Amino acid sequence: MIRIVDNYKEADCITHSGNMHADEVFSTAFLSLYKGDLNVYRVSEVDWNQVEENTLVYDIGRRDFDHHQMDALKRDNGITYCSLGLLWKAFGKDYLKKQGYENIDLLFEGIDKDLIEAIDADDNGFFPKIEANYKVKTLSNVIKLFNPGFGSDEDESEQFVKAVEVAKQIFYEDVVFVNGRVRADLRVRELLADISEDDPYLILDEYLPYEDTILSDSKYNNLKFVAYPSNRGGYAIKTIPTSTNDKTGRVLFPKEWAGLTNEELESVSGIKGLRFCHNSRFIATCNTLESAVEVLKKLCQ
Repeated sequence: MIRIVDNYKEADCITHSGNMHADEVFSTAFLSLYKGDLNVYRVSEVDWNQVEENTLVYDIGRRDFDHHQMDALKRDNGITYCSLGLLWKAFGKDYLKKQGYENIDLLFEGIDKDLIEAIDADDNGFFPKIEANYKVKTLSNVIKLFNPGFGSDEDESEQFVKAVEVAKQIFYEDVVFVNGRVRADLRVRELLADISEDDPYLILDEYLPYEDTILSDSKYNNLKFVAYPSNRGGYAIKTIPTSTNDKTGRVLFPKEWAGLTNEELESVSGIKGLRFCHNSRFIATCNTLESAVEVLKKLCQ
């Protein structure tokens, strides 16, 4: 639980008052997940003479967990660590260990890249280039919605606590998500080690997030398709995208299969059990593994 206090003596954590941002909100959320119940004092300026010995001060005060000083720590890619990144760097691995996770180093780095770094970047003015004809909201934009709006009677402290609770849920779920991706990556690499670099397809015995693993290494450039059990029954076959940024398949299913289903598709393809091919020709489904293998062999011969 987060409780806002109004003095240094009660505070477990100190951060800045005024407009809230994703940086100090997610920092508070992470510390709450890591340490449990927190008393947070929000101030406009830190009086270090009153700060208790074990109180964490972040995003203000120009010390260990602030980033407003000239010599603020930077990542290798030039993005400055803000308070969230600095707290994650200091306590992230210990948090993951206490939660009972494995593959700590991989998970730590994965979360940093998936969540932490982007918040650090946005807070330091490294904004993404977005080419869209509609408004795109980042996490930072979402957190700003909790600031009391013009003319509203919302209480700033209550809104801060609301924002932190939302951030806690996002943070927790991101850790779960990235952990699954790390575990899947290790499993996919095991399966890839069992096939030749010349093999044009990979068959999974369960669905695993596989794209990032395959696209991260040029030695898998020959892979064209992945087949896996579908949660709708039978097997799905998907094309491998050209890259992480270009989702166009390296190869597509035949034009004459596009949009067909069941008997009509079986007739055109000559493959019993082939039941669906997407209009965009990037995915097809089959009733059985045997029919999926027949499709793969036909397309990769």
